[in-house]
Amino acid sequence: MGLLTINCGKFVGYYGASAKQLSPQNSISVAKFRIRAFAGRKSMKKLRREGQPRESVTLPNKQTLPEDSSVLADTSPSKDDDIKNGKSVYSAPQNSISIPSRSNVLQACTITSGLIAALGLIIRQVSHVGSMEGLPILDCSMEVSFGFEMWHLELITGLVMLISSCRYVLLKTWPNFAESSEKANQQVLSSLQPYDYLVVAFLPGMSEELLFRGALLPIFGLDWKSVLVVATLFGVLHLGNGRKYSFAVWATFVGIVYGYATIISSSVVVPMASHALNNLVGGILWRYTSKSLE
Repeated sequence: MGLLTINCGKFVGYYGASAKQLSPQNSISVAKFRIRAFAGRKSMKKLRREGQPRESVTLPNKQTLPEDSSVLADTSPSKDDDIKNGKSVYSAPQNSISIPSRSNVLQACTITSGLIAALGLIIRQVSHVGSMEGLPILDCSMEVSFGFEMWHLELITGLVMLISSCRYVLLKTWPNFAESSEKANQQVLSSLQPYDYLVVAFLPGMSEELLFRGALLPIFGLDWKSVLVVATLFGVLHLGNGRKYSFAVWATFVGIVYGYATIISSSVVVPMASHALNNLVGGILWRYTSKSLE
């Protein structure tokens, strides 16, 4: 009989009475209840055969049973009801950024910077050997040296002020660049301690300038065309990891500035120091002004 079938043995056992203890009047009531239940069941089958919509069945105690499970599904609490009742409903964050651990950031920074610096040194050494052997290539070590003079300090200071000022203006006026920079800084800097900023500022700055301005730029030639080509390559390689085209445009501009500074000074130390200090200034400003660390 399904849900409407009543087992008299269970019904009596539940209330602590036996069949013998039921009075004739109670027996008649039970019999009437079963007949009505059977009739209700029969009418429901008839409606199904005739294709008519079913209605709720009313039991003698005036309790209404839903006709199928869809009614129960409709009466289940929704998310709106949970919110109204003060229950928190969790929703997965969109565009979430994966933040690596401190050890992973430092390890990746050290390994990547080491490989870039090694490639720059290899190119410089190959160009030197090739030039000594009479091959038609420029000697990088002769065109751009590791020399340093006192007036280079003034040039480095001016470069740091110029790059930092331009970055600040772009962060305030270019939303796409601000978003791109924020994502990149969150991925690299969020898990670091303050003194770790020296590592992630100086190692990439020095290794990248050794490769791009200390090796590739002399190979292509010390002129404005070579500066533009190397700077464009430098900017394209800064795409990815949450950084958009705006960041590549910014990196290209920075590469042009460092390229001309290399030609003026004939020293790779100038762009190295400028790049590293600009990284450090940008990281420190982000740490103490960004809301993502609060």
